[in-house]
Amino acid sequence: MAQTRIIISGTVDMPPENIAPAMAAARPLIEGALTEKGCLDYDWCPDPRIPGRIRVFERWASEEDLHAHLNDKWYFDMRDCLGSFGITGAETLKYRVDLQEPVYDETGVARAQFVTAGD
Repeated sequence: MAQTRIIISGTVDMPPENIAPAMAAARPLIEGALTEKGCLDYDWCPDPRIPGRIRVFERWASEEDLHAHLNDKWYFDMRDCLGSFGITGAETLKYRVDLQEPVYDETGVARAQFVTAGD
């Protein structure tokens, strides 16, 4: 049976003047998390439209891999690092993905429907 993939998507808000130093401090922690088993993506980026907002996007191969990350130094160090820059708000959600398909079909046309799901 194929592993379930997990997507983490969210935002972290802080004073706009803290974004650049926070991202510089977080860079080695992002690189460290990317070395963890099952980490497919670990992207933290300043939002170009909303000053003071960081966009979070992570993909994990399985719940077990995400569980290990949430109990690992890279997670704890990132939490503490960003917290030291004055987090004013955050919303982070996890999604369990049971089906994935390319957006573009074999002819290059983008489609919203999931063909293999039998919809």
